[in-house]
Amino acid sequence: MKIENIKTLGDLKKSGYVSKTIKDELRHNLREKIKSGKPVFEGVHGFENTVIPELERAILSRHNINLLGLRGQAKTRLARKMIELLDEYMPIVEGSEINDDPLNPISRYAKELIAEKKDKTPISWIHRNDRFFEKLATPDVTVADIIGDVDPIKAANLKLSYADDRVIHFGMIPRANRCIFVINELPDLQARIQVALFNILQEGDVQIRGYKVRLPLDMQFVFTANPEDYTNRGSIVTPLKDRIGSQILTHYPETIEIARMITAQEAKLNDMQTNSVYVPSLAKDILEQISFEARESEFIDSKSGVSARMSITAYENLISTAERRSLKLGIDKTSVRLADFMGIIPAITGKVELVYEGEQEGAASVAQKLISDAVFTLFPGYFPKIEKLEKDPTKSVYAPIIEWFANELGIELLDDATDEDYKKELDSIKPLNDLIKKYQPDASKEDTYFLKEFVLWALVENKKLSKDRFTEGFQFNDLFKR
Repeated sequence: MKIENIKTLGDLKKSGYVSKTIKDELRHNLREKIKSGKPVFEGVHGFENTVIPELERAILSRHNINLLGLRGQAKTRLARKMIELLDEYMPIVEGSEINDDPLNPISRYAKELIAEKKDKTPISWIHRNDRFFEKLATPDVTVADIIGDVDPIKAANLKLSYADDRVIHFGMIPRANRCIFVINELPDLQARIQVALFNILQEGDVQIRGYKVRLPLDMQFVFTANPEDYTNRGSIVTPLKDRIGSQILTHYPETIEIARMITAQEAKLNDMQTNSVYVPSLAKDILEQISFEARESEFIDSKSGVSARMSITAYENLISTAERRSLKLGIDKTSVRLADFMGIIPAITGKVELVYEGEQEGAASVAQKLISDAVFTLFPGYFPKIEKLEKDPTKSVYAPIIEWFANELGIELLDDATDEDYKKELDSIKPLNDLIKKYQPDASKEDTYFLKEFVLWALVENKKLSKDRFTEGFQFNDLFKR
């Protein structure tokens, strides 16, 4: 069907076009995608066996949907992805405010135009990207905003009574007829506004200023909500919940691998950054582990959640920290160091809600602790576990490193040290070289120095070495030489 040749109602009828509701449209296209084996919600990772099957079932059931989950769990992204299940183009009566179906008009404007011009009624086509409407629920939203209100100027100009439906100025929902309409943070919507949605969801009519206007709107509603909101800021009124067909629980990534995929996909980096800064695989794992540690931290409010956006912005900051050093040194390429993780602290402090104990510790201290905890958690996956209590400490694989620090003055790793100076400092610890060769023999040259720094941080976390932060970098030393 070539839409450029279909310009009137008569042309549309001849083309064999069949009207269908938006829910049937979504259902039909979803069926075809599932049958073809194509991914339905491409670019959404970690939900393949949990959220997406439930969402598909809800669409097949023609349900309005409530996506319930903590912040940064891709709720809005899922809703936007539903656009891809719409037909590419949709016909409407040209000039209609509420996207009237030419074969099934509902507004007075469209009905009168079709009655006057019949098959010569002009039609226009809307692309599916223009069939997505989104409203953030805030306490100041009014019924007029989302449903509509009487327009006194229109009533005066047309010399019509307020009881006449021609004087109505339609709100967002009627204008989103035959579209996907998303209301984000539904509990923040005042109860009286939620009540206004009852009839739209169930009976398909709207009431404006006490006048019942029969508008059987054809809509796919998607709501998003945060469980915390049910107790803290507001609630979804029970009759509204009853009218929402499916409530689907979202969740955070369950593995580091999935979290890495999301971060890599969403991080806004240009070619200059990716080409000039090398990021070891371990550094990416530590970055994601920080979010996992934050979700379990006693200093952070778990009910508030830790958004996936934290990892994304932290990754951008990590790259920028290394990039800034390369610019200051006048070099084209550099590699991320473990010390560069100090640069991601602003990305952490702005993304977590601290409990009272966390406030006492301070946001920056909590962020540093999360980085250290991530190192501590991941270390046994790369090297032998560091035992706190040993019968014979001299037999430990880390004994030569600890002994080296006992006999030497320690090392300083400056934030803005050249790559040569940085490597020279780490290479001076000979036992460290032997450890890497033994337990990480396949590590690339670029990764080797990050691994060396990783070992030092882990020894600090296990109380085997000391680490002091000063203005320009870190100093590592024997535990008793502080």
